Amino acid sequence: MNILAHLTFSGDDPEIMAGNLMGDFVKGPLAGRYPPRLTLGLELHRAIDSFANGHESFTRSKRRLAPSFGHYRGVLVDIYYDHFLASEWERYRAEPLHSFITRARAIANGFAPLMPERLVQLLPPMFDEWLPSYAHSAGIGRVLRRMSARVGRPNPLALGEGELLRCYRELRGDFLQFHPALTTFVVDFLARRG
Repeated sequence: MNILAHLTFSGDDPEIMAGNLMGDFVKGPLAGRYPPRLTLGLELHRAIDSFANGHESFTRSKRRLAPSFGHYRGVLVDIYYDHFLASEWERYRAEPLHSFITRARAIANGFAPLMPERLVQLLPPMFDEWLPSYAHSAGIGRVLRRMSARVGRPNPLALGEGELLRCYRELRGDFLQFHPALTTFVVDFLARRG
């Protein structure tokens, strides 16, 4: 669910960006299902997720959250890390965040015919509401409350803003260690595969 990170780490290749965005919505083998660069984006998404799940900073962040969040801790850390990326965007990117979101939206809309319908339905709120609000903890709270309502079964996601604020300094420290490691990983991955 770390949408902003996946978009950001796609570089300037629109097909890789579209594929990376699709990653949470495309399951199973990829061979022959999509054009090669779109497939590379999907593979990059999976590689980023695998890297994150095995990285000590990400694991430490999950452990910081209350046990009552259970298996949702990984989802929360994904979104918290997107918050830290958005809130300190200028530290990592020269392009202003609002310009990046506008550009990413145009790319996503251009590839919508190849995307799963479930993702296409989420594009408007993703680019109109979620991503523009990620820089503020209150925006993260709104996103988590909406996610909680969409899950369809009881879950603690709506309480996620409070947990972000409770652990803010420690989580941000984890992110500041994680982000450079992920940057190196993605550069190496794309150099090998791209």
